[in-house]
Amino acid sequence: MATETEVGELLHQRGWRTAFTVAERVNAWAALVSAIERGYGDDIYEYTNDLYCRNWLHEAWLLLDEHIVQLWTPQIKALDDRYKAATIDDDGQALDQLHRLPGPELWWWRRHPRSLTGDLGRSLRSVGAIGTNPDTA
Repeated sequence: MATETEVGELLHQRGWRTAFTVAERVNAWAALVSAIERGYGDDIYEYTNDLYCRNWLHEAWLLLDEHIVQLWTPQIKALDDRYKAATIDDDGQALDQLHRLPGPELWWWRRHPRSLTGDLGRSLRSVGAIGTNPDTA
């Protein structure tokens, strides 16, 4: 098993744009979850790019020292639970029409924001996503 620094470097070598730290990716996941809870305002391209922070955490968890995993897991689980509460599980049907979905073990790709706002909301509604629309409420 590897340290945070080693994992960041290893994932960077595997194609991630930089050698991220666990804290950076957890903070990015927290920021995305908060944005979804408020009503995500960016477009589909920004949204799918933002989702990759959770992919990094998934990949890192397979490599990290058990101590680091135990340290961060409660916070990530809490963010995952908030994400699930702020999104709708449609098995990725809407998002898959706009962006090729990764493997089924990456469950966060099979959900979309409950509140369909801004560009992302318009894109998702255009492919049949159902959610709340605060723009017309």
